[in-house]
Amino acid sequence: MSNILDPEIAARLKRNDDGLFAAVVQEKSTGDVLMMAWMDDEALARTLATRKATYYSRSRQQYWVKGETSGHTQYVHEVRLDCDGDTVLLVVDQVGAACHTGTHTCFDTDVLLEAESV
Repeated sequence: MSNILDPEIAARLKRNDDGLFAAVVQEKSTGDVLMMAWMDDEALARTLATRKATYYSRSRQQYWVKGETSGHTQYVHEVRLDCDGDTVLLVVDQVGAACHTGTHTCFDTDVLLEAESV
């Protein structure tokens, strides 16, 4: 398996000073936003090649495949690049919790503004 990102895709990416870009993860069946993680070119290439969500850990400075140790896997159906090229969207089937705290989504703890009733 080649972990080289297609040069046409790589040319469209805008990375931060550490060579990383944001990856937002959305559940296919519910539309819920599950989590955000970081990727670099190799993590994206691995994800595209395997359909297993692969990210880059800034704290551990290594790659990790979602669910490799926890069993809470992400099967990737789609990967989309945003208009600015600095964020990718992964549309996944989530098995188990997406958040490292054990919850289904990382965005269910603090609601800062709720929808108004119509």
